[in-house]
Amino acid sequence: MERHQSNVSRHLSMSESPEKIIVGTRGSELALVQATATEGLLATAFPHAAICRQVITTTGDRRTDVSLSEVAKSEGTFDKGVFIKEIEEALAAGEIDIAVHSLKDMPTVLDNRFMLAAVLERAPVRDALIMRQPGGLSALREGATVGTSSVRRAKQIQWLRPDLNVIDLRGNVPTRLRKLAEQEDYDAILLAEAGLVRLDYLPALPVEEGGESILKIQGLYATRLEESIFFPAAGQGAIGLEVRSGDESSRRLCQTIGHTETWLRVTAEREFLRLLDAGCHTPVGVYSSVRGPEMQLKARVFPEAGGTPQTGEITGPAADPISLAQQLFHSLS
Repeated sequence: MERHQSNVSRHLSMSESPEKIIVGTRGSELALVQATATEGLLATAFPHAAICRQVITTTGDRRTDVSLSEVAKSEGTFDKGVFIKEIEEALAAGEIDIAVHSLKDMPTVLDNRFMLAAVLERAPVRDALIMRQPGGLSALREGATVGTSSVRRAKQIQWLRPDLNVIDLRGNVPTRLRKLAEQEDYDAILLAEAGLVRLDYLPALPVEEGGESILKIQGLYATRLEESIFFPAAGQGAIGLEVRSGDESSRRLCQTIGHTETWLRVTAEREFLRLLDAGCHTPVGVYSSVRGPEMQLKARVFPEAGGTPQTGEITGPAADPISLAQQLFHSLS
């Protein structure tokens, strides 16, 4: 696949390889897998550099006792900062060179001390419904309880199935799966397909119709919800690489291993959120796809008070994601 790479960054990789690159990451199993992928690409591009890792505990990792919205309020953290605040502090202090994030955890607008330098090639973007029996959404009994920490997922599933009872579910991916397998509090949970694939709970491509067995945990089944029906979050499935503003060396390192098509898609998605002035507690689904020179963008925006969502759809040049996002914003109805 094509890398997000310029002539300058190619020159850097060949003749100006750094002696040491320090990568910062959260300590969850998924975050560590994403850090490992980033470090592998850096090691290939810069074979003479020492790649070091610093694991950082964030506010969102410490506070698993209440919902993410309550964590943000109680900690005085704006937008999606519950999962990046401490990592950005380490970045600002020069303790790390590159911060590795799940892109959907990053604020739409970053503090001006930092910049999103690049993104890695995107994993599958869909959401997955996990149950104790196969069958998917239609197989859930009336009034079934579904667990999720995402307002977007909660609004969408209640829109599709108004009879369902949606409750908060915190914890990392393995913890959430174990809660479903071992507790009666939930009939199903919603998770990102990307995390399930990266942690080897699902293969990259579906192998069964109507419900796939979750690997490593018996008695659980997954249904991948088509993104054209259940819209994913902006940036879902993408790994974002954040650096200090003005740190040209680190920016070039990131761009050397970045992925062009993913960059165009997430740029459009995140710009659409910016125009909405939307944060992590705003129930917005955005879906992008690229075919040849064209990108298609679709959005579903739910009123926070409930009711029918606004929708929009636009197709245009993939090379101009900002303009596409603006057109999508104005097409909402």
